Amino acid sequence: MFKKYFLLLWLCLLASTYSFGQLITEQKDLMEISDEVNLSSPYHTTLTFFYNLEEENFHPDKAAKTFNLKGTESLNGDQLSVKLKQIFEGKGVIIRTSTIPNEQNYRDTLSGSDQIFYFDRTKLPGVFLEKIGNQWMFSSFTVGQINSLHRETYPYGTAKLLDLLPKIGNEEYLGFHLWQLVGFLILIFLVFLSHLVFTFLVDKGLLYVLKRLGYGYIGENYLLPIARITSFYFIVLLLALFLPVLQLPTEIWAWIIVIINTLKPLLITVIFYKIVDVIAAYFSKLAERTESTLDDQLVPLIRKTLKAFVIIIGTLFVLKEGLNLDIIPFLTGLSIGGVAIALAAQDTIKNFFGSVMIFLDRPFQVGDWITSGDLDGTVEEVGFRSTRVRTFRNSVMYIPNGKIADATIDNHGLRQYRRFYTTITITYDTPPELVEEFVKGLRSIVTSHPRTRKDTFHVYFNNLSSYSLDIMFYIFFEVPTWAEELECRHEVLIQIMKLAETLEVRFAFPTQTVHMETFPEKKSLSPEYDSDIKTYQAKLGQFMQQELKKKEN
Repeated sequence: MFKKYFLLLWLCLLASTYSFGQLITEQKDLMEISDEVNLSSPYHTTLTFFYNLEEENFHPDKAAKTFNLKGTESLNGDQLSVKLKQIFEGKGVIIRTSTIPNEQNYRDTLSGSDQIFYFDRTKLPGVFLEKIGNQWMFSSFTVGQINSLHRETYPYGTAKLLDLLPKIGNEEYLGFHLWQLVGFLILIFLVFLSHLVFTFLVDKGLLYVLKRLGYGYIGENYLLPIARITSFYFIVLLLALFLPVLQLPTEIWAWIIVIINTLKPLLITVIFYKIVDVIAAYFSKLAERTESTLDDQLVPLIRKTLKAFVIIIGTLFVLKEGLNLDIIPFLTGLSIGGVAIALAAQDTIKNFFGSVMIFLDRPFQVGDWITSGDLDGTVEEVGFRSTRVRTFRNSVMYIPNGKIADATIDNHGLRQYRRFYTTITITYDTPPELVEEFVKGLRSIVTSHPRTRKDTFHVYFNNLSSYSLDIMFYIFFEVPTWAEELECRHEVLIQIMKLAETLEVRFAFPTQTVHMETFPEKKSLSPEYDSDIKTYQAKLGQFMQQELKKKEN
């Protein structure tokens, strides 16, 4: 139902309007048209100019009377009038009589109240009417700019086609002249031909060269998509170059020129969007060469940032160049609104700069074990807002980067050495000679292990506790990961147990022992130790020969 009403409204609009080239008139405007040259107001001068350049009423000499030829008498006014109309058509400037002032003493408030009238300040800033005496005419400045504007509108010799194509024939078919239809078919042929040629050069030529150089993967996955989008961009340029020559109807050409002007920045935005992937792939290769895993997280963030930047800039160009919108008020409002947004999103901004500081200072990288307050786990990912940490309970913690930047981080992953400290407790009935040999054996275990730090370790009998003799065992492992540290601990502890078993050293634990008098017919439960130190030295030598030498081999 809505479509029917819309179509009916459109038909009524077409029935009530008339088109003189680029000039859209209404029913009442027909009464103002006459064969006489009327320059009494901007409204009448505009009607005179466009009406006398219509095919049914082609009088370029009358249209030329709307020009102020002072200082440009050598120029041909008839040719200039035709060129100016072609400029209006090529630029896609549509003029509605309802927007033209019908006042003899009209003043433009945007130009300091001068008696001038601009048709389109954006597309044609150099074309305007000015009041000379009692007449409104195209200014002498405008007349002097017509030839240069015509070359700008129809560049690379396409202006010659405006004279050649109409010679094919002016018969009308479906509302178009024969030469327009022929020119449109020729343009379609050129578009397909250029696309085939460009595709062949890219798919067969460029891709073949890249494969020969060993960059076939980059060519197929990165450069080929860019080249294809670029081919579409060149097609749009080709259409923008030749479509103005066809002199299409005003309403159709106005929409086409908006589409073309929108496609240009849009396709350029897509091209740069694809180029970001190429840049990210290059940085990804560089990140693989470094030992730091934080670089691997930085590359996706750079890619996302660059893509967001390309989209924002591309959108602004589409609005300005394509849709012809004034983005200055938008940017001004955005800057004012940005203050409010910044105040409302200050935590987000703080987290963003926190992530920047993390990437600059590199307090940790992916895979490091870090602790900070209640935080204890392995870093899995560093994002723009938060850092993801996998705890040892296998849960995941998300910490805002702003808090991490201000917190004290204990990075266990940056340790060159991993400390192992324990207290070895033995029973009180162990003779001092045996304790001494046992300590020597512990030190030998440390020095013979391939992944312990040999220049710094402490193994001493250092305390008499309530139920045991305490030996401090303080060493360091040269291993990069916690799993390897656990493996080394396992090996060292096994060696300590074997040493104690060989020397018959008993480990103490919290117990109470009641010593009863030894009777001749009953032996004591306490072990009997040999008082000769050579016995313990021999056992230690046996242990070192059997266990530690075997470990070294």
